[in-house]
Amino acid sequence: MLKELGLKNIEELFTDIPEKIKFKGKLNIPGPFSEVEVKRKIAKLLEKNVSSMDIPVFLGAGVWPHYVPAVVDAIIGRAEFATSYTPYQAEVSQGILQAQFEYQSMICELTGMDVANASMYDWATSLGEAALMASRLTKKTEVIIPHFIHPERKAVLKLMVEPAKIKIIEVNQNRETGQINLEDLKDKTSKNTAAIYIENPSYLGFLEEKAKEIGEIAHENEALYIVGVDPTSLGLLKAPGDYGADIVVGEGQPLGNSMNYGGPLLGIFACKEEFVRQMPGRIIGLTTTKKQNQRAFCMALQTREQYIRREKATSSICTNEALCAVAAAVYLSLLGPKGLKRLGEIIMTKSNYTMKRLKEEVGVKTPLFKAIHFKEFTVNFDETGKTALEVHKKLLKEGVHGGKIIKEEFPELGETALYCVTEVHLKEDIDKLVEALKKVLEA
Repeated sequence: MLKELGLKNIEELFTDIPEKIKFKGKLNIPGPFSEVEVKRKIAKLLEKNVSSMDIPVFLGAGVWPHYVPAVVDAIIGRAEFATSYTPYQAEVSQGILQAQFEYQSMICELTGMDVANASMYDWATSLGEAALMASRLTKKTEVIIPHFIHPERKAVLKLMVEPAKIKIIEVNQNRETGQINLEDLKDKTSKNTAAIYIENPSYLGFLEEKAKEIGEIAHENEALYIVGVDPTSLGLLKAPGDYGADIVVGEGQPLGNSMNYGGPLLGIFACKEEFVRQMPGRIIGLTTTKKQNQRAFCMALQTREQYIRREKATSSICTNEALCAVAAAVYLSLLGPKGLKRLGEIIMTKSNYTMKRLKEEVGVKTPLFKAIHFKEFTVNFDETGKTALEVHKKLLKEGVHGGKIIKEEFPELGETALYCVTEVHLKEDIDKLVEALKKVLEA
């Protein structure tokens, strides 16, 4: 290879690296070892890690522990999907196109929207794209968001809309119930409001009870109504389209995608039909062949800069989460409407059961908000004399991974952590959490 390249030695391949930052000397790499020996050494190193299979994990906050049926990984692991995960040669990618079409169709059913795209990167980027889309459609430059929003989601939103000079305005939420203050919302909504955004369930787990009224405030001011969702809640809750949403975004990771150390994730994006031309990403359509009148799938709309004039593009989203979308399609097909409803019931029951036991047996304040909660809830340690971080560290020693500490995110909530309970948490896991917390707080 060096001869063909006209080089004398391997170092000449790296002449573009400055000499002062090159490593001089010999790397301390043991070996050589056989494959069997390497495997054993790696296995020994991995034993130091603790996974969600070893201890119960009550951490959610954007990536949640859910059960992924074996058939999901079996199907997306097939070469037909894994190697053609994105249909660059659409005419020969009928399988992946059909899977994405089915995904879009099911997302539309779940959200009550007319059109869904074939996935985005994650919830945060879906929200950013929704804000940009709302601004393009309304020709306005203000977007209203709730105070209790995931700080990382808010950061991505602000980063994405900054070049378009869109202003992000926060609306107050009631400290007792978590509900959006409608009077404050009305005061902050103006003729320059492009969209009002809510999350249902919220980042802190509580449901927004005035969702319909919020949508009406948006529409009265000729603004769009964007709703962020956890799709596992939609087997129980009304579809956002049923209470006036124009655009729906959310995180599809709970639909058959493992946690995988925090990614890749799957951004949900759906909207009303009249907005489809301003929708980011790919949209897969169903048509028929010209000669034989056979069913055929195609890319009906691609509005990114790679396909159309740069200034006309709605988004620069490139390689997307298509394989994750296929996983979601398989998962939703397996569960069906009844299964999704049952999943929601199990999550709701287990999370509320956990709150009840923590309140009655451990004596902590949970949840902080007087509202209906789904999957996630706040646990406050102010009255225990211990910090949330101190409790968290001691829980780990007891073999329990607690929730996410949110003291720095929302200082007004005090020593608080955000806990998550899903269908994977067995009664023995909840028992272990209760007993471990008792021990930690009594010490």
